[in-house]
Amino acid sequence: MAATEKRPVTGAGPFNGVLTWVDRRFPLMQLWREHLAEYYAPKNFNFWYYFGSLALLVLVLQIVTGIFLTMHYKPDAAQAFASVEYIMRDVPGGWLIRYMHSTGASAFFVVIYLHMFRGLMYGSYRQPRELIWIFGMLIYLTMMAEAFFGYLLPWGQMSYWGAQVIVNLFDAIPLIGPDLALWIRGDYVVSDATLNRFFSLHVIAIPLVLLGLVAAHIMALHEVGSNNPDGVEIKNVKDPVTGHPVDGIPFHPYYTVKDTLGVVVFLIVFCTIMFFMPEFGGYFLEYNNFIPADPLKTPTHIAPVWYFTPYYSILRAITEDFMWVLAAALIAYAGLLLTATRNALTRAAIGAVTAVLLAGFFTIDPKVWGVILMGAAVMIFFGLPWLDRSPVKSIRYKGALTKSALALFVVAFVVLGYFGTQPVTTAGTVLSQIFTLVYFAFFLLMPWYSRMEQVKPEPARVAWKGAH
Repeated sequence: MAATEKRPVTGAGPFNGVLTWVDRRFPLMQLWREHLAEYYAPKNFNFWYYFGSLALLVLVLQIVTGIFLTMHYKPDAAQAFASVEYIMRDVPGGWLIRYMHSTGASAFFVVIYLHMFRGLMYGSYRQPRELIWIFGMLIYLTMMAEAFFGYLLPWGQMSYWGAQVIVNLFDAIPLIGPDLALWIRGDYVVSDATLNRFFSLHVIAIPLVLLGLVAAHIMALHEVGSNNPDGVEIKNVKDPVTGHPVDGIPFHPYYTVKDTLGVVVFLIVFCTIMFFMPEFGGYFLEYNNFIPADPLKTPTHIAPVWYFTPYYSILRAITEDFMWVLAAALIAYAGLLLTATRNALTRAAIGAVTAVLLAGFFTIDPKVWGVILMGAAVMIFFGLPWLDRSPVKSIRYKGALTKSALALFVVAFVVLGYFGTQPVTTAGTVLSQIFTLVYFAFFLLMPWYSRMEQVKPEPARVAWKGAH
């Protein structure tokens, strides 16, 4: 196209002149066509495909309500709690904005966890979507950081002591731990300096990273195309005339209308919680957080917000006695790896790593291993594209082993989450230890059970009668 030639804008109606002017200077209509009007998505999307768009909705909600909250919030240890009370009691509509933001934080994790579960079910992390999954996991990590930094801002009892406990975890890291914890706090204790740096990270730095990752996630998705419940690549069968996938439909208007229904149902549930039970029994807003932070008075039971509790439960499950169980599990897993490879160098490396880990199990404080395993429980999701060796993507065509393993993983995640909210008991610790092993077994044994089970043949076209 010549430099003086202009891109035409069609179908713009009464706004044709304005859109033509904009489109000559910015690829507005090209973006519209590539990412909505002419982006073809599989025709067999089901209920589980609502949660990606809902996550985007909640992200916008959090940003907008956060902007209004910062207009009245004071990031000062002497005034932070009072400023939140001022927002709740004196700012017109302030209570609504605050509850939208606090309920939205939990809603964000609800839709993200369901979005991730859909990925686990239908193999959305498999080739060619590995990078989409990695971007998604980076979004999840960024969300966790955003939630952690925002948790301190109300400056209530649970905010203060929860931040104290989490920051102290970094202190357990050998060599660099004490300096790292001091750097994060900005002081020797959680104080005004900590509040100020957490506020700046929560309001400016992390949201910028989050928006960039969301944009990268969507761009990567639209580059390779969406997955579907059958795990079939719809780009493989195209109409010879139009060049469009025969098992696909334009995202707009079909899925924009479909997602509108999901948004309406979501908002009904969201508003019901926000207006009638914003604390949600102490899970969304802990009762101790309605008490000003007091560095001299420790709450009887300190626990993070519910969306962190599965990992917190793993942290608490690592005791001195449990290290013997982990050692036995490590030896068994090393034996499994050794039987799976014949390469001498690889076998030597497995033996060396196992020996080093076994030595570390009994020379390094179990608290440190608790922190390591808590981090590993999150980071292990990044390896899913390479751990799953099944010849099919979707759980619809996988065998009983994978279905049972996924069910056990969900049970383990829920049970760990529950015990993470409860005070430490002997029975709770034992159950947390059992389900910690189940949690990691789901990932670490996946290369074997995903490959050895009997699977159904994957269809060439989406298994939906309207598609044929």
